[in-house]
Formats: sequence, C-alpha cells, structure tokens
Amino acid sequence: MRSKKYSWFMKYAAIIPVCLFFSQSLAAHDVVRQLENMSKTDAAILYVQQGFAHILPLGFDHILFVLSLFLLSPKLKPVLWQATAFTIAHSITLGLAMFKVITPSTAIVEPIIALSIMYVALENIFSPSLKRSRIGIVFFFGLVHGMGFANALGELGLPQNAYLTSLIMFNVGVELGQLAVILLAFFAFGKWFGNKPYYRKAIVIPLSVLITIMAGYWTVERMFFS
Repeated sequence: MRSKKYSWFMKYAAIIPVCLFFSQSLAAHDVVRQLENMSKTDAAILYVQQGFAHILPLGFDHILFVLSLFLLSPKLKPVLWQATAFTIAHSITLGLAMFKVITPSTAIVEPIIALSIMYVALENIFSPSLKRSRIGIVFFFGLVHGMGFANALGELGLPQNAYLTSLIMFNVGVELGQLAVILLAFFAFGKWFGNKPYYRKAIVIPLSVLITIMAGYWTVERMFFS
C-alpha cells in the first residue's frame, strides 16, 4: 500500500518541473527581441512557453474555469471530454482572430469570460451531477475564451516568417497549461476525495461559491471599471 501511494506521489511531483519549465513568461518586447536571433525551432518552443504561461501562472481566470469544469465530476475522463470541446472551440476563434477574420473587442470578451466562469461555478452548486448539455455550453464558452487568448497573443505578436507555426505552438502551450491544471486538481483532491460521501458538501460547493464570488467581482470590474 505504501509503495502504491509513493508511486502516485512521484507522478504528481513529476508535474512540477514541467510546469516550471513552461511557465517562463516574457514581456512582449522581450519576445520580439529574442525572435530576431532565434531559429524556427527555438521560436516554436518560446511560443509553447508563452501559451502555457498564459494559463499557469498568469491566467487565474482560465485556471478557475478549468477547475470549475473539473469539480462537478472529479474524474479524468469527463473533464477531458469537456476540455476537448473547449480546445476545439477556442482553437477556432483564436485562429480566426489572428488571421483577422474576426476582430473581437476586449471590452465585450473579457466580461463574458468572467460570466462563463460564474455560470459553470453556479451550475456546480445547483446541479448534483454532470449533464450532457455541459459539453455544448463549454464549447460555446470556448469560442469566447479563444478570443481572449487572441487578445493576449496579439499583444505578444507573431513572427511573419513563422506565423502559423507560432500560432499553433501557442495553442499547444495553452492546452498543456489546461492539462496541468486538470492533473494538479486530480492529484490534489479528485483522486483522494472524489468518491467520498462528503466530497460535494465539503469541496465542490465551498470552492464553487468562492469561484462564483471571484467571477462576479471580475464581471463588475471588467464591465464598469476597465
């Protein structure tokens, strides 16, 4: 039994150095300056790091959204299905925005992102189990979050000689960041408490209430004070 627990601990600990490697965020001018002397391979790695850092540690709102998806059904398979729908959706709008097909307004997108977090957290509070409609809802919110990712990537800029590659690599970094959040949540409490009778009352509802309050604050702030 002890060796089995130790094995799970080692898998959990192995995530930490990966997170540290990918979470090296740079200011936009630093990215542009580095690209001047970079190979395409180094540039690809840089944009993976930037995408990851946009989730961990910089994207607290995106972290709470992914955590909210995980809370209601703390198993890897359900949340990975939701993450897949979210990934497909935000990849669509991220690509469309970066190729200037759509021009999302930050003033509209950012409050909706906050509202999406609040919605999922409230659903966790009032719904005792995962509903099939969650996939469609997550897909819709993914379209909105993709516009938010596009705003962040637009501030960094993309090298003209590797535009598509850098865009794809940024998206890969975002996905790795989301996966890291899911795995951290799973090993932090999902694996140990997800099947306990007190899981919903002791973990899901309190955390979802806190996330709702935070998302409500962001909504008001982004609508009226940004």
